[in-house]
Amino acid sequence: MIEFIQGGAAKDHRGQIRFVNDFDMSSVKRFYIIKNSDLELVRGWRAHRLEQRWFYVLSGKFAVDLVAIDNWERASSELPVEKIILDAEENKVLHLSTGYGTAFQALETNSELLVFSDYGIENAPHDDYTYPLDYFINRKPVISI
Repeated sequence: MIEFIQGGAAKDHRGQIRFVNDFDMSSVKRFYIIKNSDLELVRGWRAHRLEQRWFYVLSGKFAVDLVAIDNWERASSELPVEKIILDAEENKVLHLSTGYGTAFQALETNSELLVFSDYGIENAPHDDYTYPLDYFINRKPVISI
């Protein structure tokens, strides 16, 4: 399941506060921040059978490619790939339930993506499915925004 949790921002003379008040973080066990070294790099494919994740752009924009894995022993390379653009200005969290593979590409310099997980790092070696970047043939390149 792909879900968006909308947030907002409050601005006044002191500055701005961004928030996503409807994001229930009670399941979150850890977080990490992704900052790609350049705009050409695509970080992926990594899939999780058990772990669900939430993504929030701290700064800039990211293209996020998603694929629902059909077979954990040998995923079809022809699965449909969905591309979502996440923008810090939109103040929303992307929630992915279990079973998705992801690939990320920064679309602006110094973009940062905050990722939350519902499993601790000790689970990572048991729920890490990686594929070559060209494995899913339906991945489309980023079109200029």
